[in-house]
Amino acid sequence: MDPQAFIRLSIGSLGLRIPGPALNAAKSGIHAVPSPCSCEIRLRGFPVQTSSVPLVSSPEATPDSHSIASSFYLEESDLKALLAPGCFYAPHACLEIVVFTGRKGSHCGVGIKRQQIGTFKLEVGPEWGEKKPVILFHGWIGIGKNKQESGKPGAELHLRVKLDPDPRYVFQFEDVATSSPQIVQLQGTIKQPIFSCKFSRDRVSQVDPLSTYWSGSADSSEQETERRERKGWKVKIHDLSGSAVAAAFITTPFVPSTGCDWVARSNPGAWLIVRPDACRPESWQPWGKLEAWRERGIRDSICCRFHLLSEGQDGGELLMSEIFINAEKGGEFFIDTDRQVRAAATTPIPSPQSSGDFAALAPAVGGFVMSCRVQGEGKSSKPLVQLAIRHITCVEDAAIFMALAAAVDLSIEACRPFRRKFRRGNCHSL
Repeated sequence: MDPQAFIRLSIGSLGLRIPGPALNAAKSGIHAVPSPCSCEIRLRGFPVQTSSVPLVSSPEATPDSHSIASSFYLEESDLKALLAPGCFYAPHACLEIVVFTGRKGSHCGVGIKRQQIGTFKLEVGPEWGEKKPVILFHGWIGIGKNKQESGKPGAELHLRVKLDPDPRYVFQFEDVATSSPQIVQLQGTIKQPIFSCKFSRDRVSQVDPLSTYWSGSADSSEQETERRERKGWKVKIHDLSGSAVAAAFITTPFVPSTGCDWVARSNPGAWLIVRPDACRPESWQPWGKLEAWRERGIRDSICCRFHLLSEGQDGGELLMSEIFINAEKGGEFFIDTDRQVRAAATTPIPSPQSSGDFAALAPAVGGFVMSCRVQGEGKSSKPLVQLAIRHITCVEDAAIFMALAAAVDLSIEACRPFRRKFRRGNCHSL
């Protein structure tokens, strides 16, 4: 499998020094500011990201060089756009970090304005496209228009800006998951079949190894069951030889909560993601659990929460991701230790070919692990999946994430309101 080139731009080790009497009274070296400081991190063509900026009061103190406040992931088309000449008033793209003090919002109906302290700018240059690790900036720098006032130094910002190659495998389901499509790897305009996906929603037979995970008895009327609960859904991922290399199936039915017609947070539906058991042929080993429910609001969202399961005696669960996806428009589910769940940054992702024991594996590098882009409910969704190659050592490793992606996609449909009727054209909806 050939990966596609991606670049990770990380901004971290943030700290702010502001001279003044208020700071001299501080007892600790690095602490939260009474009037909090924050920053907006801007890069042309990408959504603005925000982060808090801790105050550094001691001249000897230095922010943690390994902390990450923000990350941007750039593919080749993004780099070309950034390196292309801009308009006459902004000929070159820049990474821009604008630092503020105070909160943005209102109190008792009175608007509160943030005060801009200063701005850091770093121009996008040719080194961005060299696909090599490079530290673009690391250290202190004065910010603001007036860096010297009355002979005293102005505000200083500490940061670390780094580029790292972040190659990925890119896959796409060629049709909706319920149609049991092929899964192809994308490399430019080339599509290479890698897996096939088989979906079913029938009660599994006793000869199926997955049947040991099912609970309850078969309902006499499948159609009547679907009206009040969604269960019995199963996805198997097969390699090109036809062998099943991963699977996902519903373990907790998707049912409406008391007094409403949707799956609520208090009683989410759940999928178990499994891989073949290397020690016992025709058996499966739990790898992860995906829970999903519907959050009501002006725009409904589907929340997908993924836990990694340990094979140890404690049978522990580690939260890796909790993402809200727009129910109507769809969105992106991802596992990224820089963007979410920082406690998992040094936790390995067990490979399907490994023992699965967390302690037996070397710590994984923090950052991007996987992403899955899906469509909203009632739409023809063909999930697009990206995987960081450092977590993929063989085809079976990729397969387990395909099963997870299929479960995320099907959860959008499983969480739709039970009384809602769809147009006839959406025949793939369950």
